[in-house]
Amino acid sequence: MTTCTSRAAWVHLLRRLHFFIGLFVGPFIFVAALTGTLYVATPQLENLMYRQALHANVEGEHHSLADQIAVAERALATPLRLNAVRPALETGETTRVMFADPALGESENRAIFIDPVTLAVKGDMTVYGTSGILPLRQWIDYAHRSLLLGDFGRLYSELAASWMWIAALGGIVLWVFTRPKRRIKNRLQNTRRVHVTLGWCLLAGMLLFSATGLTWSQWAGANVDKMRAAMSWMTPQVNTHLQGGKKVLDPHAEHHEHHSEMTMGEPPSATDKIDAVLKAAQLAGITATHLEIRPPRSDDRAWTVTEIDRRWPTQVDAVAVDPYSLAILDKTQFADFPLMAKLTRWGVDFHMGVLFGLPNQLLLIAFGVALCVAIIMGYRLWWIKRPGQSSVNPLQTLTQSWLALAWPARIITLLLAVASGVAMPVMGVSLALFVVIDWLRWRNALVRAVAPEIR
Repeated sequence: MTTCTSRAAWVHLLRRLHFFIGLFVGPFIFVAALTGTLYVATPQLENLMYRQALHANVEGEHHSLADQIAVAERALATPLRLNAVRPALETGETTRVMFADPALGESENRAIFIDPVTLAVKGDMTVYGTSGILPLRQWIDYAHRSLLLGDFGRLYSELAASWMWIAALGGIVLWVFTRPKRRIKNRLQNTRRVHVTLGWCLLAGMLLFSATGLTWSQWAGANVDKMRAAMSWMTPQVNTHLQGGKKVLDPHAEHHEHHSEMTMGEPPSATDKIDAVLKAAQLAGITATHLEIRPPRSDDRAWTVTEIDRRWPTQVDAVAVDPYSLAILDKTQFADFPLMAKLTRWGVDFHMGVLFGLPNQLLLIAFGVALCVAIIMGYRLWWIKRPGQSSVNPLQTLTQSWLALAWPARIITLLLAVASGVAMPVMGVSLALFVVIDWLRWRNALVRAVAPEIR
């Protein structure tokens, strides 16, 4: 085996790994960047498209939330369970009355948009997630997250998030090792210069988007949640359990509860109590103009009123309200969140383009476009440098490049690869595939090179 200096061995390994990430993962990162850019660029278009549903009369007194819910329930062809209400607390907004529809997917709700002044039904459509996005951005979000392929498609975005930070850091280290001593102007170096410059400019963003993207991922995300729980970094949740309330031991008890005894009387319905619940929450310090009110799922649970204004300064406080006495049972305040929970909240909201409003959107649009250009420049760089014929040099494979390292370096890189593969399984599996494909390609090139000599 050809021996190399330690520096040359590292350069061979980094170059080969960076090449494989760019060649095979680059298209997925490109699609993620493109769809993510579309997502953050379209809130204003979405508001324009659905303005009929989003805007209400600006003059007149608001009807009670109970009346608005009753109108929304009458607009349904078949009864559905009330899941949440987002009241119109700002002039000119409609109230969203959201129902759990079994025909919809996970995190989707059927929303009836009610004019709080006239009680007119202004819209009826599917909304998605905590952000309550409407069908246009919901479609873009599904494309960004899973290529519209469901859970299987989520592997694509997890693959992109798992490798993007490695591509970014590896590219920077590779540049440090191989940058020219003097400025050379030719097609190759000009393309490389653009690629490297964009890499430096986008480095912080690629690290941030990798980290926040992994929190949403299917496999690595589960490991992230375990780590956050072990480190007490989870976002605090209000305790909705009613002490002394009805204990539902039979999972079907709600279908025949008239046969069971209750410790505190019949539970109040949504239309009876929601206005009082909202007022109690506001008196307890829930001051945001964007709120979500959720009725209890069972008789031994409380109502929750949660602030959902994730702009800066962030308002995501929440309270649990006793549906019988209207007492505040529990409260979480963003100011009291652990630092890592705050950073996670801010990172996710920045990722979605909502933390700083329009400046956040414009910055992410610029980032997404620049990242797409950087990937294109990477492919152009490969095209310019591509060899005329396949090389049989074993150092052109990941395996042999790794074997050229000193023993301590081999052990360290192997441990890092295994640890990363366990933490990010999609990355681990794809790395194994890279090694196999790279070795088979080298073996085939070797066979073709040796065949003429045998003849």
